[in-house]
Amino acid sequence: MGRKNKRDKGRSGVVYSTSDDFDYQYEDEFEEETLVPSEQNLKVMLDKKSRGGKQVTLVDGFVGTEEDLKALGKLLKSKCGVGGSAKDGEILIQGDHRDKVLQILNKEGYHAKRVGG
Repeated sequence: MGRKNKRDKGRSGVVYSTSDDFDYQYEDEFEEETLVPSEQNLKVMLDKKSRGGKQVTLVDGFVGTEEDLKALGKLLKSKCGVGGSAKDGEILIQGDHRDKVLQILNKEGYHAKRVGG
């Protein structure tokens, strides 16, 4: 197995160049800007799939940076008094807390609606 260097991640296919004046153009990592809460359209739903039958409240549709997503997840987890996680644009809150999460999100200024049964 070959070693992978962190600084070489942005080099898509260029290994070596014989040109003396070659300067590789690194791809800029695109970080999506966080929309203001009034422009966010969040969906709050209950999910049980592939979790051993346990229920989680899923908040989906967040548009923004990973740090802002984690901050919102931390706020929801602390207000509900339960655990969970926030990654890939989704916030998971352990248990069925749809009504409480909706109240918190609406109070914070987010457009949130309940999806599913």
